[in-house]
Amino acid sequence: MSAPYRPMALELETERLALRLWDEPDAAGYRELVGERGDPLPTLGEATKEITDARANTPARGIATLAIRPRDGGEFIGYCGLVVGRSTIEEPEIAYELLPRAHGHGYATEAARAILDAAKATGRTRLWSTVRSWNTPSFRVLEKIGFRRDRTVTDDRGELVWLVRDL
Repeated sequence: MSAPYRPMALELETERLALRLWDEPDAAGYRELVGERGDPLPTLGEATKEITDARANTPARGIATLAIRPRDGGEFIGYCGLVVGRSTIEEPEIAYELLPRAHGHGYATEAARAILDAAKATGRTRLWSTVRSWNTPSFRVLEKIGFRRDRTVTDDRGELVWLVRDL
């Protein structure tokens, strides 16, 4: 990780949510997310390995996506965090994805606000997000936490909108 940045907090709580580093039991929920987005479904073993590998890489990067659960001890509902994605370690992307049963409750906005605060605490000055042009709910979340549209590009999957937020 670049010297000027502190590691991101890996355990966060909001009024309703607990965000923490993924554990192996989250593999089933991860598989469900992959299936919802239409990507090839990993086996439970493959999903567990992805989680294990991501945990192992977290200390070197100092950023991560965190599994989201209701604070009352409910089941995995999605993730939110910082990733390199299409950006850089210095100016990472905020990423989030929730299971359909968790949509419409404000959880993505609540989790994203917590991650925004965690990103500020690392010393970073800017975050990015990339969203497919059809994903209206994600645009609403990002607008609520202060992101603005920067540019639109086209790739082999269609239009991709870049949004930015100065911290």
